[in-house]
Amino acid sequence: MPELSRRHRRLVLAICCTSLLIVSLDNTVLNVALPSMQRDLDASLAGLQWTIDAYTLVLAALLMLAGSTADRIGRRRVFMAGLVVFAVGSLLCSLAPNLESLVGFRMVQAVGGSMLNPVAMSIITNTFTDPRERARAIGAWGAVVGISMAAGPIIGGLLVESVGWRSIFWINLPVGLAALLLTWRFVPESRAPKARRPDPVGQLLVIALLGSLTYAIIEAPTAPLAETLGLGAVALAALLGLLRYEPRRAEPLIDLRFFRSAPFSGATVIAVSAFAGLGGFLFLSTLYLQNVRGLDALHAGLWMLPMAILCFVCAPVAGRLVGSRGPRLPLLIAGIAMTASGCLFAAFEAETGNVTLVIGYVLFGLGFGFVNAPITNTAVSGMPRAQAGVAAAVASTSRQIGQTLGVAVIGAVLAAGIGASSYADAFVSAARPAWWIVAACGFAVLVLGAVTTGAWARETAARTAKRLESPEVRDAAGSLRS
Repeated sequence: MPELSRRHRRLVLAICCTSLLIVSLDNTVLNVALPSMQRDLDASLAGLQWTIDAYTLVLAALLMLAGSTADRIGRRRVFMAGLVVFAVGSLLCSLAPNLESLVGFRMVQAVGGSMLNPVAMSIITNTFTDPRERARAIGAWGAVVGISMAAGPIIGGLLVESVGWRSIFWINLPVGLAALLLTWRFVPESRAPKARRPDPVGQLLVIALLGSLTYAIIEAPTAPLAETLGLGAVALAALLGLLRYEPRRAEPLIDLRFFRSAPFSGATVIAVSAFAGLGGFLFLSTLYLQNVRGLDALHAGLWMLPMAILCFVCAPVAGRLVGSRGPRLPLLIAGIAMTASGCLFAAFEAETGNVTLVIGYVLFGLGFGFVNAPITNTAVSGMPRAQAGVAAAVASTSRQIGQTLGVAVIGAVLAAGIGASSYADAFVSAARPAWWIVAACGFAVLVLGAVTTGAWARETAARTAKRLESPEVRDAAGSLRS
């Protein structure tokens, strides 16, 4: 990628952030619309889970393929293709006649989404080469998540109440078109120095692992035990196949050597934990506010606004802290706040009181606002720039896996707790184990943030980066030094 002026770099960052905005906004707006979809499409609780998880599941399965493909054939080209497919998928979702069609069209959206965020992060990583400047850019990237969380519930509530839930997908169309034109005009093309070959076997194993595991969890409360165990066996076999097959390939879909870096491994598990907590938190909050308290979509969005505002405010602060002091402090703050929020709901039934409900939302917004920037920065920093696309894709995949599992597990726990009881009467007690899961996710962020950000962890990252550099890259670096 050619060296760009500071103004041009900022413009590239803004364009890349646009893709994150439409993807993140789509998720937050969708959560507010779930009860309306449930009534209109006569959907079960499992059906609502699938409207979220069909998207995140396909996204998680294809992100690494998209990252490596972008490194091979061109990041701008793949990014523009993703914008087109995402917009088409959004249009189809708005026209879905039933739940099955909506789930299918959400999967089309996800194919486009898989080509957006990891590729955009790879473009940012290769545009901002100075570590301090890159950390600030990633902080701005994280702030966009806060913007979407702040704007999503309000925009979603207004659209659902005034036009209907189908209109929530329309907002992706003009934003996607603007991003497409700006990318074509201002984002330079870039590729990895050495193209990576496709890994179809690894890709199929990833799809089998994520698909069977998610299906087993979501359908566990109602499916026969033999079916659930069978799907669990498929997931285990796919995992063992990946662990055995991928190390034998010269250019695997998942380079398991990445995980020899303690910061990278820590960032991966932290991403799974944090986004599992987020997925479960939003799912529980939306159902409680609208189906138990009886609020409309707009007022439910307003109740969630404190969480969104804190997320928006804290994300750029976390980026600056990562740039000046490293990732440990933001991760510790995130872990403590998310754990406290989950415990407040689980132990004290915070949702039943207005003051405690707001405090719980503020704490979770504070924690999640601090977690995104250190995850992204840790995942890509220390890795060779040629591997930026794959490293960013693994981090993004971890986020989507976390959100998929969060909605699947917490939805299944909630469904099992409610059973045949009255929904409104049983919700608070049925949700208590789910809130403990959210608290456990926050505690995992806290512990891993402390363990994987010290001097020992940085040494493992340096050793891993040296192993990952290709002979061509090392030879070129040696020539430059001499």
